[in-house]
Amino acid sequence: MNKQRAAEIAASPVMANVTCDGVPVYIQHVDETSEMARIYPLGEPEQEINVSLDSLIEH
Repeated sequence: MNKQRAAEIAASPVMANVTCDGVPVYIQHVDETSEMARIYPLGEPEQEINVSLDSLIEH
């Protein structure tokens, strides 16, 4: 996913259909410099991880 679209999704109040390794996730924050995103699986906010934007797919 490109960093601009990831940042738009993170800032939007509307939930987007995004997955990481097939798991639906919520994008919490995007670091455009490092091209990383802070995400967590839907319903599991305690499972936050940082992933490369390349591993995110919008459906």
